Amino acid sequence: MITMDLIAKERDRLLQRAARLLGLCGTAAGLLSISVPGVLPLTSYLLCLPFVIVLIGSHIMVGRTASLWWPVVGIASGSVVLVVARFAYDTPSPSLAAALAPLAGAGLASFAFVLTSSVVRLALLGFGAASGTLIVQRVGADPGTISAVATAVLLGWAIACFLSYWLTASVPRAARRIYSIGKAHRAERQASETEAQRRQSARLLHDTVLATLTLFAHSGVGVAPAALQQQAADDARLLRQLRLGATPTPQSSGTYNLEPVEETVLGTTLESVKQRFGRMGLEVSWHGTGQVLLPSDVLDAFLLSLAECLENVRRHSGVTEAHVTITDDATTVRAMVTDAGVGFNLAGIDEDKLGFKESVVGRLREVGGNARLFSSPGAGTTVVLEVPK
Repeated sequence: MITMDLIAKERDRLLQRAARLLGLCGTAAGLLSISVPGVLPLTSYLLCLPFVIVLIGSHIMVGRTASLWWPVVGIASGSVVLVVARFAYDTPSPSLAAALAPLAGAGLASFAFVLTSSVVRLALLGFGAASGTLIVQRVGADPGTISAVATAVLLGWAIACFLSYWLTASVPRAARRIYSIGKAHRAERQASETEAQRRQSARLLHDTVLATLTLFAHSGVGVAPAALQQQAADDARLLRQLRLGATPTPQSSGTYNLEPVEETVLGTTLESVKQRFGRMGLEVSWHGTGQVLLPSDVLDAFLLSLAECLENVRRHSGVTEAHVTITDDATTVRAMVTDAGVGFNLAGIDEDKLGFKESVVGRLREVGGNARLFSSPGAGTTVVLEVPK
């Protein structure tokens, strides 16, 4: 969460930079205007120059620090310039008043950006606005009338005050909205993580406990008693870990444990899958690549999906042999699982079944892979699994 102190600092820095930019532009325009020959007597012009330089320095420092000292110096030096110009002529000079308008209505008014945060600063703001407007009024018009130039100067101060207030109020509102968006994003991410965990749990139960219960339901037909006993023991150990609050990590052997693996060679784990299904009565013949290095998470997804495909062959194909061909290229590792069993009609697959949709397709897609299924009645089944290296 963004703290309010940080928001306030960023807001103040924005106001200071805005004051510096507007102030330097207004002061530069005012200096150019009074530099036009005939607008201001030479003596008065030379007397004004040092104070204009001090005003420029004040604007530069206002953009760097929040000290009240520099607005005081800037308004004082700018007011001196206006006073000197006021006494340059004995009669009103509309052209001089117009030349002073950028200095009074922008160069000095820019300090309003940093003078709205306290009573003292507001008092200084009021003094600057009143003195600048009144002096320009006296320079350009007879007493008793209000000149358009003086109105423009007062409008410049009003606009600067409005922008300062708008920025001061808008930044916290924007920060609150950003926080609300971030909060909604965190809630959505948490929901996504919860859903991913639910799907992972469903896969875990499908690949372990439900598979074992299915064997029991069919009285372990085709599976050696020792293999069935070992599988049930592994499931019992996994359930005990879950009950104690552990988060099992899927491993390449088709079981789950709590030890993460950073990197594993594919060729060293295929044999364990082959032995597992060999004990359960399915002969698996391996072809193709012998050694492929994959990241642990990709390897887990790849081999667990492969094991699920072999489990489907064992349970549904009606044959006791399956062929697995492993190939790879520069970016992808592929496994083609083939059997010569009874096959089935792809259109008849139940969309709600976890066996292929979640334990194979969903698992591979989480690591950037994919799965394709080919089958027809009486012609066997082929599944192509792909994962990135």
